[in-house]
Amino acid sequence: MNLNQIFTNQRTGNNPNTKASRTDFQRDFDRIIFSSAFRRLQNKTQVFPLPGSVFVHNRLTHSLEVSSVGRSLGSVMGEFINDQYKNDLTEDAKNFYLHNLGNVIAAACLCHDVGNPAFGHSGEDAIASYFERNETDLKPKFSEKEWADLMNFEGNANAIRVLAQQQQGKDAGGIQLTFSTLASIAKYPCEAIAKKKGFIHRKKFGFFQNEKDIFLEIAKETNLISESEEPCIFKRHPFVWLVEAADDICYNIIDMEDAHRLGIVSTADCKNLFFELVKSETDDVKRIESKLNSISNENEQISYLRAKVINALINQSLEMYKQNFDTILKGNLDTALLDLYKTENKTLQDIESFSIEKIYNHKAVVEIENAGYNVMYELLDHFIPSILKQEYERKSYDKKALKLLPQQFVYQNGTDYQKVLGVIDFVSGMTDNFATDLYRKIKGIDIGMTM
Repeated sequence: MNLNQIFTNQRTGNNPNTKASRTDFQRDFDRIIFSSAFRRLQNKTQVFPLPGSVFVHNRLTHSLEVSSVGRSLGSVMGEFINDQYKNDLTEDAKNFYLHNLGNVIAAACLCHDVGNPAFGHSGEDAIASYFERNETDLKPKFSEKEWADLMNFEGNANAIRVLAQQQQGKDAGGIQLTFSTLASIAKYPCEAIAKKKGFIHRKKFGFFQNEKDIFLEIAKETNLISESEEPCIFKRHPFVWLVEAADDICYNIIDMEDAHRLGIVSTADCKNLFFELVKSETDDVKRIESKLNSISNENEQISYLRAKVINALINQSLEMYKQNFDTILKGNLDTALLDLYKTENKTLQDIESFSIEKIYNHKAVVEIENAGYNVMYELLDHFIPSILKQEYERKSYDKKALKLLPQQFVYQNGTDYQKVLGVIDFVSGMTDNFATDLYRKIKGIDIGMTM
């Protein structure tokens, strides 16, 4: 890939560029911050149930922290690219890498989870499972590729839709981000029918059929490497690896800190795992030990070590990116940056194993996943059968159900696929609290007027 041709300030919606004190890529960041899709992340589960008396991360706080890490990764790599490839770069490219790559990565990290539904990954599973469990009745209504989208519903693909598609009655291009930022969140740049385990860029899929033309435009303007036209598959954009690394760094470490605050993980276990990782990456162990011993509050001890661990993982991710940069530009790297490092560091492997055993399978986590699965499934089942009926076929209960759908999600003149996507837009955009409240009302658990 040509480093001069993998970024652009062109936006969805075909809006002309305007002069402003901020760069186009800073404007991306600001547009995301002020978007309703981003605000709703404050009440979407990251791992642990919300709300609680003890602060834990939700999707919004997680995204803010990922963005902070991403900005650091992008800024350092921008300097590296400018230094190592300065003879190959145009003046515009030099300016971009020195001053704006950090902004692009920060913006992409900020919005990387906006397509995720309520209740963590169980929300995604519930949406996909709805179509699997109703395959006999529903599959004949869709093309093969449309059905693959629905059967494999994916938060990453939904993020492109949330950010870039035009809802009913709204402006074209969604929130109108640059193609550079959108390309940076496309971890799986292929259509659903092409997903295949064993290939990092095809583990899941990156766009729905409804947004295929938008994605092809993103790919064209950022010069993604095409692997196949049919089915549609691209190699990852080079910036994706930095966004992915920032996300991996944060959730690997901060989920452990949250579990400690909740009493799920002991101070001794958390401290030992964090300290072992820090020791493997620094020669300044005595100073860190002295600092740690001067802190009496256990939560603050873990916070201090967490900061040191994140710094160490940022440095290692940067090193992995630099070492593999030429392979990344060719589209041939097949392992995430943190996974490359994990093969060299036993402590990071231990943290992952410990998290799976003690955190992700903890009773409170499993309970919220089960509850979320049922809530999301039932909400879809309340709306989808009714939206798929022709107007003359709808009974009174169908009409009542559809009155609960906001008009921007009703594609009455669209295909069955577009109608169903509208329902999914509504349900997947809900916060945990809103989804639960609506579920209780339509099931008759809560009866009465609330605003």
